[in-house]
Amino acid sequence: MSTLTRAATPQEQTRAGRLRLRGLAWLMVRQHRPALLTCAAAVLIGTLWMIHERGAALDTLHAAGWPAKSRDALDGPTVQRLDNSFGDAARYLGYLPFLFGVFIGAPLIASDQEHGITRLVSTQSVTRMRWLLWKLGFALTPAVVTTGVLGGVFGWWWRAVRPVVSSNWFDGSVFDNSLPVLTALTLFTTSLGIVIGVLARRAVTAMVLTLIATAAALLVGDYLKPRLATPRRVAFPLDGAHPAVLSDAVQVDQWVGTSSGKVYGWGTCVNDAAPEACRAKLGIVDSVWDYLGPDQMAPLQWTAAGLLFGASVLLVALVVWRVRRRAL
Repeated sequence: MSTLTRAATPQEQTRAGRLRLRGLAWLMVRQHRPALLTCAAAVLIGTLWMIHERGAALDTLHAAGWPAKSRDALDGPTVQRLDNSFGDAARYLGYLPFLFGVFIGAPLIASDQEHGITRLVSTQSVTRMRWLLWKLGFALTPAVVTTGVLGGVFGWWWRAVRPVVSSNWFDGSVFDNSLPVLTALTLFTTSLGIVIGVLARRAVTAMVLTLIATAAALLVGDYLKPRLATPRRVAFPLDGAHPAVLSDAVQVDQWVGTSSGKVYGWGTCVNDAAPEACRAKLGIVDSVWDYLGPDQMAPLQWTAAGLLFGASVLLVALVVWRVRRRAL
């Protein structure tokens, strides 16, 4: 009598074994499954929502006559509604550096230290460095994938409706939430959280300190951002219209100047009893702007991303040094 079953061959057993997670891979997935599922849900839901909102915005604008009509000629409430939807997406993306730093970076190693998991791992046939690399890979890979996808879709949305929304390219809502800055910023905050967690050795303490440190770092970043590129200068008559080069430009500073190119502070002669006579005496005839043009957005973003990435590498190196030199 024939049989319908047969023993698995060695090749099939090997293939089946490879499909199962083992060792540190199994531990990482098991230990951090909620975070992985949350990141996957955020990417899926966020991407679909932004694609839908982008399509709905373009359909509404085209039905209203845009781009033949300018933004000012469109229905005010309609433009405001589209602008609010875009602003909501920017605000949600702005939370990602905080969320990754506080909820993934800070407790990543601190929680294991606090609950004795590091001591348990050290008793197994796993080196400390291998365990650390798996932990770092778990934290940094979801940060790159999540922010890379969401930041790319958000930038695609912004470029489509750029002339209509109120946010200019230098605003944090656009500059910080699109590629490559969003990814680099999230890598930095996650790395910062990991360092604080290693030093604090308590998950809740590390999370609070990471929240404070991240907020402080973002304030410093906002201060340094205009200094990452060299502003351009243009002069035009005091009472004249703005030249075309200032369209969609970001003002960095403003002066008043003479025909020979000498500049004074913008408030010069403003409070004088006879402003016109004061300007005539000094020879002031021009308004002078220092500005950043929209074509400087990409170099600025990549410069900022490079600095943030370099800082992240230093922070990760500090974690590796600390783990190798001292007991966890």
